[in-house]
Amino acid sequence: MNKVGFFITGTDTAVGKTLVSAALIRLFAQRGIKVAGMKPVASGAFRDGADWRNEDVEMLRAQANISLPLATINPYLMKEATAPHIAAQAEGIRIEPEHIERCYREILRAADAVIVEGAGGFVVPLNDSVNSDDLAARLDLPVILVVGIRLGCINHALLTQRAIAGRGLRLAGWIANVIDPQEPQADAMIASLRQRIDAPMLGNLPWHEGMDAAMATGLLDPAILAQAALADDATVI
Repeated sequence: MNKVGFFITGTDTAVGKTLVSAALIRLFAQRGIKVAGMKPVASGAFRDGADWRNEDVEMLRAQANISLPLATINPYLMKEATAPHIAAQAEGIRIEPEHIERCYREILRAADAVIVEGAGGFVVPLNDSVNSDDLAARLDLPVILVVGIRLGCINHALLTQRAIAGRGLRLAGWIANVIDPQEPQADAMIASLRQRIDAPMLGNLPWHEGMDAAMATGLLDPAILAQAALADDATVI
C-alpha cells in the first residue's frame, strides 16, 4: 500500500486525542498494516525505574504492531504536565521541528501508516516561534479533528476547522467524543457540527467510563476512514 499518515488534533487539551489516536492505530493494525504512533511532544512524565515515561506515549506504543525506539516516536518529553513550550523552557529544552520531522521520516521508513498525535489544540506553541499548526504543515499531513463534546465545543471546532484550512491542510474527518457525561444537548451539538464541518464524521464516541482503544476502535467508521486514507493528498511517498 501507499504510505499514509494523519495528524490528530483536538478542540482543546483533554478531549480524547490519545484515545482516538490509539484506536486509529489499532484499526490499521487489525487490517494487517504496519502502523506506528508518534507523539512528537509530550508534557507530564512518571518514573519507570531509571527512565521517564508518558502515559499517552505508552498508550500509542501498546497499539502499534512494529517496534521503534522510544526517542524516535517521542522526541521531546518534559516532566511537568503543562503547556509544552513552558515545560520545555523550564527544563532548558528547545523543541526543534526539524528534529521532529527527521524522526517522522524514520518512522515512515519502517511503517506503512503513521498516526501523529499533536499536543493540546491545533495552535499550541512549541517554542518562541513555532506552533503545533506549523508542525502539521511541515509534515504536510491531512488532519483528523477530535471534538470534545461539551459546552463551547461548536465554536472551538469551527475555529479549528478555519485554522486547518488557513494552513492549506486537508481536514480528512472529525470524531465526536462525549467528555461531559452530564451534557443534555450532546446529540444536538453533534448534529449541529455535522451540518457545519466540511469533512466526514469518522466516529461518535459516547460517554463511557473506562473507554479504551479497543472499545473506541469499534465505534469508528472503517469505510469512511479507508476513503480518507486512500485520498491522494493523504499519501506520503
